[in-house]
Amino acid sequence: MLTDLSPLIAATAHWLTVAYPPSGGALASALCEAQARQAVTVAAWLRYPTEVDAALVTMAGPGGAGRLDWITGAEPADGGPADEQAWRTWVDEVVASWAAALLIDPQLAALAVAALADCEHASGAPVEFRRLLAPDDGDRRAAALLRHPDLLAPVAELHHAQLLDRLDPGRALAA
Repeated sequence: MLTDLSPLIAATAHWLTVAYPPSGGALASALCEAQARQAVTVAAWLRYPTEVDAALVTMAGPGGAGRLDWITGAEPADGGPADEQAWRTWVDEVVASWAAALLIDPQLAALAVAALADCEHASGAPVEFRRLLAPDDGDRRAAALLRHPDLLAPVAELHHAQLLDRLDPGRALAA
């Protein structure tokens, strides 16, 4: 049973960079991809914190990019072979929504990374999320669309309440 979230992370990060493309050339593209991948990794690890969770999502499938495309007005490229579009089935809507929220809210991103301390995926090798948590000017320029709060709001708001509940499950009871 596959317990690796890398196909889901790669597809969802790719969807974000297609929907909110980088500003500039090859370096900007790499910087934008790194930021998207870090945000998606944090979101995926929060959403599927154990190997069992990861195995279940890889077995059931994450759902695909259809609703995200509709919300953002992004249309998948038509006319290409189906296998060139197969990655789209690995896009996870909730993970994309959570990643979008992390990209536009630095405080939420810091809370999310801190919440990974007990995550099974984060154990072992040290993991750094600098481009997500402390983007420099080059990162910001490269990912101007990817970090634009107004542009990402429709995606970020989809599952924002679930993200807040995951980060602070007692908040609903305390209110």
